[in-house]
Amino acid sequence: MTQIANAAAKVEHPTVEALRMFVRNPAANAGMVILLLVILVSIVGPLIYGADPFEIRAAPLTAPFTEEAWLGTDYLGRDVLTTLIYGGRATLLVGAVAALLSVSIGITLGAMAGYYGGRVDAILMRVTEFFQVLPALLFAMVVVSLFGAKLTIVTLAIGLVSWTGTARLTRAEFMKYRDLEFVRAERAIGAGNARIIWRVILPNALPPLIVSGTLAIGAAILFEAGLSFLGLGDPNQMSWGLMIGSSRQYVLSCWWAVAFPGAAIFVTVLAVSLIGDGLNDALNPKLRER
Repeated sequence: MTQIANAAAKVEHPTVEALRMFVRNPAANAGMVILLLVILVSIVGPLIYGADPFEIRAAPLTAPFTEEAWLGTDYLGRDVLTTLIYGGRATLLVGAVAALLSVSIGITLGAMAGYYGGRVDAILMRVTEFFQVLPALLFAMVVVSLFGAKLTIVTLAIGLVSWTGTARLTRAEFMKYRDLEFVRAERAIGAGNARIIWRVILPNALPPLIVSGTLAIGAAILFEAGLSFLGLGDPNQMSWGLMIGSSRQYVLSCWWAVAFPGAAIFVTVLAVSLIGDGLNDALNPKLRER
């Protein structure tokens, strides 16, 4: 009996085990440190380094690593360091909110399709396939062109075109769980469909959805940068994509105005990807055993 009790005590809760696996992953830890540093600079930086990102600070095309501007100035004379610090706020905000919107739509439609099946599944999957074959960038460009290049519209457009993968993943998870014994037990005691979907099945299906949502942040950041590069970003909100888009014609004579925000996007997306890979390893039971 004592051996059985000791063995039971050694069995960790899955959440604790997953957290331990994540902490032991050096790549995931590096990604977390980088992302937290980017978030900290974007939030605290403007409070310490108070300046207007649209203000003309020095002569146009000033080279970096000078007293006038540490990271140089763009073609208008705006300080690249200032715009880089302020641009992180809008870029991270768009990435987080667009990913949240995308995951919310995907989970809702995927859960309905996977749980009810039949005609509901057929209709929702046809809608998903329509958005999946629709050129995402073209659709987002149409939405932004019709409703204006505002930060809220850009975020909404990104969220509306990037939910199909999450929907299919959610559908597959719900189809796997909907006929298992613990779900049947809930039905037997009179639990309603809403409770079974959101309180019973969804918590068990969350691990792969968390990974999908994490990776959606990096995809949204890249999407916003692409729209801004095409001139469809909010001109009144400084972002890393807007910095690249506004200076793309001067890339040969003002490379630093494009290189530094490009490097910031690369590092941030890389950090998010490392975190997503670490979560996948920690939350996937098969990979955790390996």
